[in-house]
Amino acid sequence: MTVIAIIVPFVWLLWLTLTEWVPMFPLNDLAPGNVRGRVLAASINYPFPLLIAAGVALHQTWSLITATALCCLIMVGHLQSWWLPYFGVSTAAQREVYRRDYARTLKILPTEGRDIVIDVQHMVVGALSLLMLATTLAATLSG
Repeated sequence: MTVIAIIVPFVWLLWLTLTEWVPMFPLNDLAPGNVRGRVLAASINYPFPLLIAAGVALHQTWSLITATALCCLIMVGHLQSWWLPYFGVSTAAQREVYRRDYARTLKILPTEGRDIVIDVQHMVVGALSLLMLATTLAATLSG
């Protein structure tokens, strides 16, 4: 399980990098005007999976607990960014970013009556985030 828990964060990072920098409309909508926002998001998000993989690879109690805590932070961020807004809990700033960057992307969930609808790109991020948490937790508990 440890090897899988080390690999999954790199898959997560690869997916984020691919969907944030390689145009694949309608999976993503990489407008030239949002490069600065993507750079900022990358500088915040990309270190997390590296720290998680390193924490699992070190396989020390403190590093495994830290890696699990980082996975939990990622899940909280994902829920706050996508699922809470989908169910109506969003800010004006979230709605503006959604309108500008994600309104035209591919969605499979119902959109009617929703200000923000999680797109396929971010559903995959959520699934990978959950898998990352599960494998990291399994490595921690088996440690």
